[in-house]
Amino acid sequence: MVQEVFLKVFRNIGSFRGDSSLKTWIYRIAVNEARNHRRWFGRHRGKEVGLEPAAPEEFSHGDWLPADAPNPYEITLDHEVQQLMEQAFERISPSYRAALVLREVEELSYEEIAEVLEISVGTVKSRILRGRESLRKQLALLLEPGQPAEWTLAHGLGTGKLGGGRNSL
Repeated sequence: MVQEVFLKVFRNIGSFRGDSSLKTWIYRIAVNEARNHRRWFGRHRGKEVGLEPAAPEEFSHGDWLPADAPNPYEITLDHEVQQLMEQAFERISPSYRAALVLREVEELSYEEIAEVLEISVGTVKSRILRGRESLRKQLALLLEPGQPAEWTLAHGLGTGKLGGGRNSL
């Protein structure tokens, strides 16, 4: 999908009028391409066959982590947080999800998000606010009762940043 976006940018750069920034023009192309991909995937989902091996492969000694890397507990915890966030994101409205990803992950301004999604700045702010609340509710449903507050706060859940920063989803 990323290649398709860059091909479309390359092929259509001559039609860029400069009404908006180049950044938001490229994001608009990416959003449209993602929607097209999602529609296509939805229609063809049942016709695909997975290529994953039936059993996980054995690890060799070359697969060991260096000493300065996160320990296995941290890796597992980060992976679980990422899965939790992805599950919660899948459960919220696509319009809220788009606004949240552009704001929290891609760190776009409200004005840039408005241009990309072709909506007003007020609508962007509303979708982000409602999206955060919806995401918070979904996370509460997914978390087990009795989850320590330190775990929730340590991983940025409920602090306004989703998963602790750029590309964490």
